[in-house]
Amino acid sequence: MKHIARKRFGQHFLSDGGIIDAIVDAIHPEAGQAMVEIGPGLAALTQPLVERLGHLTVIELDRDLAVRLRLHKQLSVVESDVLKVNFTELFKGQKLRVVGNLPYNISTPILFHLLMHVGVIEDQHFMLQKEVIDRMVASPSTSDYGRLSVMLQWRYEMENVLFVPPESFEPPPRVDSAVVRMIPRAQPAPVDFQLLEKMVQVAFSQRRKLLRHTLGAWLTERNFAGTFDVQRRAEEVPVQEYLDLAIQLKT
Repeated sequence: MKHIARKRFGQHFLSDGGIIDAIVDAIHPEAGQAMVEIGPGLAALTQPLVERLGHLTVIELDRDLAVRLRLHKQLSVVESDVLKVNFTELFKGQKLRVVGNLPYNISTPILFHLLMHVGVIEDQHFMLQKEVIDRMVASPSTSDYGRLSVMLQWRYEMENVLFVPPESFEPPPRVDSAVVRMIPRAQPAPVDFQLLEKMVQVAFSQRRKLLRHTLGAWLTERNFAGTFDVQRRAEEVPVQEYLDLAIQLKT
């Protein structure tokens, strides 16, 4: 029976063989590696991945799809909301490679959830809305640069590796997609995640205003005695300056 894509799960199934081959080549799976695929759907990526790996763990929320996937002897199926999965516990003692075609409606929450488990991750390859990837890899003083840019660039080296047009999917989404490669930094700045997240959220809360109206007031409330130029807009501040500020606030 043909599976009907469900809007509530943000389902758009990859169907272009050439794009599938290009994504698998970019991931470059090797036999025996511990890999997790988020949202395998109709197994367009799953099958070529498991053929190279020998075994693959998949996370699928859709019950009907999970039933189909369990018929594949080389798959371990985790039927769950990915935001509830403890990636740190999946393969104790082994680094994970994480891949997937992330649902457009919850891609950012998934990226932030994985950020909490980055210590056990070797790399990540995700297909996302191109607009989201543009924000992830954005440079300061550009319209795409924001909270997502700062938080992810703190922990990952990232690269936009492949453009994926709407016609590569069934049903076609109304947006362009792309594939991003995310490699955890070996020596990230030693900042407190929750502090950095709150600080960046405050900074970009009114991005058209100077930081003295947002972050400046927040720093004053915290009796910040250091130096930080608040006569700029949030998008003008490089990632490293946000990280340096977060370190100052903890000392």
